[in-house]
Amino acid sequence: MYLAFPPLGWWVTAPLGITLVAASLYGTRPRRAAWLGYLAAAVFLVPTLSWVRTIGDDVWAMLVAVESLFYAGMAALASRVFRLRLWPLWFAGLWVAMEWARGLVPIGGFPWARLAFSQGESAYTRFAALGGAPLVSFAVVLSGALLAHALVNHVLPAYAPRPARRGGARKLAPVALAVAVPALTLAVPHPGDEGRTVNVGIVQGNVPGRGMYALGDEPAVVLKNHSAETERLAAAVRAGKLPRPDLVVLPENSTDIDPYRDAFARATIDASVKAVGVPTLVGAVVAIGDTERATRSLVWDPVTGPGAHYDKQNLVPFGEYTPFKDIVLALWERASLVGRQSVPGTRPGDLKMGPVTVGAVNCYEVAYDGTVRGTVRTGASPIVVQTNNASYALSNLPPQQLAMSQIRAVEHNRAVVTAATTGISAYVTPDGKVSWRTRELVADMNVVTVPVRTRETIATRVGALPEWALALMGVAAVGVAVWRGRRQGDRTGKG
Repeated sequence: MYLAFPPLGWWVTAPLGITLVAASLYGTRPRRAAWLGYLAAAVFLVPTLSWVRTIGDDVWAMLVAVESLFYAGMAALASRVFRLRLWPLWFAGLWVAMEWARGLVPIGGFPWARLAFSQGESAYTRFAALGGAPLVSFAVVLSGALLAHALVNHVLPAYAPRPARRGGARKLAPVALAVAVPALTLAVPHPGDEGRTVNVGIVQGNVPGRGMYALGDEPAVVLKNHSAETERLAAAVRAGKLPRPDLVVLPENSTDIDPYRDAFARATIDASVKAVGVPTLVGAVVAIGDTERATRSLVWDPVTGPGAHYDKQNLVPFGEYTPFKDIVLALWERASLVGRQSVPGTRPGDLKMGPVTVGAVNCYEVAYDGTVRGTVRTGASPIVVQTNNASYALSNLPPQQLAMSQIRAVEHNRAVVTAATTGISAYVTPDGKVSWRTRELVADMNVVTVPVRTRETIATRVGALPEWALALMGVAAVGVAVWRGRRQGDRTGKG
């Protein structure tokens, strides 16, 4: 499963990984299944979440240890449903339930490393337009479980003691169904082009430092870098090297100084926006009172200055705020690096910019289905993802996040424009294809022409209903399996 995730992106290994997991769980009791599930999760998550090492190996280990518990619980329940007919369906439903729970708890959940996010551009991707990321995960798991069904029933002698009674067609049926699952995406409806486009300038200013000290020691260096790159974009437009943008997007934290409170920051941003001459989306961390802050997407007009804004809703625990603050700060010195505690926004990120209303999404929250869907439902187009991956440069986080943008593009029939401080900045078409991208750790800029689409996919309209239905299906199957087991036990006792 790890091999399916970027930067490797061998998407077909995701269902094959599920095959190994399901086959190893088949026929086990709940306690053993839980340990196998925990082990499988650890083997998967240790390399997949290796980007967390930037914060510390202890944090990496703790995160893997906690997240693996969800897989252990799912595996224990799955050991029950293997006793039912059509168990690949129920197993896939349980997997969706597990990913739903991971995205909810603890402290706001952690929806990274969902199987759907390994399928940014694959045979399964178009399922996103029908049922979002949960349906993509379900389809991948169903394919893998069907292959496991064929393996344990027709290949492994320990599970298939009477292979002679199995017909050839029956042996091949699960394999054929596993291959047929991604082929069903050909029937998934997807809205077409609407004939409108907008020119979007993308600026990546880069930063001098690395890791936890990515912003370096020089005051205002991030602000200066992004303002300079914005002015370089303006010069390229005046020289005819780039088309004139209708709007410009800068990354999250493109200014390391609060422009509301600092005259230098305000003047620097204003000068660069005046140079480019169009509304510019600035990423800033701004003070809220004396002790709090907000991660803000701020529309800066070349004439009127700062205006409408969107405040990030899904905050990074221990990065933007400190859960259980008094205890954590007393026990963990690095937690003090958070500084002011961030407060979440309360409204979607629909922001009017020039000829369009963009859908602003901030970094970490691109992994959250409800946040992205809520923004798209306002009618905003295109989606604009401002992100700051500076601490994780050259790790597997930036390409993983780009794959999430690919899923979101297909899920909501929207172009996605990503602006990152150090990379990867990119433009993703509504079909999920990366049309343009930057390298990491370089200053870069471009103007891309993106389609403006406002028609909603089925996934956008139905929201979380597919996820709830699939999860409930898996949980209900566990209930049926437990009830049947007790009933058979009662019969045996009476006999």
